[in-house]
Amino acid sequence: MENRLTKGPLLDERGNLIEAGYHEDLIRAYDRKDITVKGMRTKEWDYYYIGNHKHGIAFTVADNSYMWLVSITTFDFEHKTEHTKSPMGFFPMKRLGMPSSSRVGNVVFQKKGFSFEFLIENDKRHLKVRMDRFKDNKTLSADIVLTEKENSSMVIATPFETKGHFYYNHKINLMDVSGSYTIGQDTFPLVNAFGTLDWGRGVWTYKNTWYWSSASDLFEGKRIGFNLGYGFGDTSKASENMFYYDGQCYKFEDITFNIPKKHDQYDYMSPWTFTSKSGDIELTFHPILDRQSASNVVVIKSIQHQVFGKFSGYFTLKNGQKIEFHNVMGFAERVVNHW
Repeated sequence: MENRLTKGPLLDERGNLIEAGYHEDLIRAYDRKDITVKGMRTKEWDYYYIGNHKHGIAFTVADNSYMWLVSITTFDFEHKTEHTKSPMGFFPMKRLGMPSSSRVGNVVFQKKGFSFEFLIENDKRHLKVRMDRFKDNKTLSADIVLTEKENSSMVIATPFETKGHFYYNHKINLMDVSGSYTIGQDTFPLVNAFGTLDWGRGVWTYKNTWYWSSASDLFEGKRIGFNLGYGFGDTSKASENMFYYDGQCYKFEDITFNIPKKHDQYDYMSPWTFTSKSGDIELTFHPILDRQSASNVVVIKSIQHQVFGKFSGYFTLKNGQKIEFHNVMGFAERVVNHW
């Protein structure tokens, strides 16, 4: 049985998690001042993805202690292309002022050449973003409003084996979308799109690998989505695996991402499968596009494969009901970090 979080502060006086587990909302209170680990191990980020079956856009603002990063990626699923621009700088020294809650507080970060505003307005998320010379010397601008629906989020508090190290994460799926983004004179309306949030705060170990998959779509007129992941920390108290269907959420325990290999190398663009030990999850993933990146600068290394495509398969609920679906849009990723 997985542990469901109770209300209270996140960390004790030594900077360790008071309680590990999961919840449907941000029930434990994170405060950066409670962190006791010295050095530059604290990582804080807000990541949004908004997309439909034709195109999508992703925004990141991150404070990784020794460096800041903002990023925009646009996706064209019909032509199987993507474009990313990621300005970064060193030693932000907490100047980004990342909010301690995913529910309250704004992210506002502006420098010459870009402006990122993630605003909470009347329980809606208003994303106003601009980046000069994003592609072909053209400016990208976005004005998007996201509205969260009931029973569509997951929170997990995960400890690492190293004292004072932890990850606190809030994922929200299936947010309603209004708005669009433009590149130069071209406008991309986000019709029939859904929004996803990955809000992360924590103190990380230097080496780790994570697997994450997320989907938000309609199938036969009903909202369907999921958040699946594993790969780092002590998840004995809870996993982050949650299934959303027709206004309800369902907790699942284990998952394995079966990424095919060719000549002992991961073959990210061949079909993947997702399985659970109990057999209550069986998914096939058909990739469309691999947004890959690799950086290796002195002691900092990051190898990322975020693969977008379509999922088919089923989740079996605890009452025995099997919910089958086909061609649900989403992504799956494997990320290796030395940071």
